[in-house]
Amino acid sequence: MKKILLIAMLPFFMPVFGQKWAKEYDFVNDNVCGLSLVKKNGKYGFVNKEGKVVVPLIYDESSTMSEGYAPVRQGELWGFVDSVGHVTINPQYNDALCYHDGRAAVKQGGKWGFVDYAGKLVIPFTFDNARGFREGMAAVSNLKGYWGFIDVEGKLVIPFMYHFADNFQDGVAKVMKGEKSFHINKHNIEIKE
Repeated sequence: MKKILLIAMLPFFMPVFGQKWAKEYDFVNDNVCGLSLVKKNGKYGFVNKEGKVVVPLIYDESSTMSEGYAPVRQGELWGFVDSVGHVTINPQYNDALCYHDGRAAVKQGGKWGFVDYAGKLVIPFTFDNARGFREGMAAVSNLKGYWGFIDVEGKLVIPFMYHFADNFQDGVAKVMKGEKSFHINKHNIEIKE
């Protein structure tokens, strides 16, 4: 029975590397949002499950799709493309992260802020560093290098008090205060392990 179940499930676990078209590329990432990030001759783009190019291989760097969009770099500037191949935000940022919770962290003029899918700045460029949103909160740092957390409206919900902060996952985030590393919940209460 286990063999039959394994054989029946095998197609779901076969990586894209089993596809003949994958051999055409120097790099092929997992399929996310219906597309795989590929690289050939130093340029990045996206192909669908059949290997058809959806986003041309014209970008110098990219991340995988998230929420139907991917940050892409042309030259020194970052913008965004969507999963049907349209440029949604022209390259204009010094750095960009993937969308999560409808927001993407972008860097301009040495500061980080957040944009929505249309490219509208929804949280101003005020942070010295930022991570993407997860579970409605994003870790951000101030000029002094301390990390705290904001909500999707940009309101500081956990004060700048940590030397390091990671994203929330399953309601907890790893933080560091001095040399001590521990986990907190969304109410900024330390979780005992």
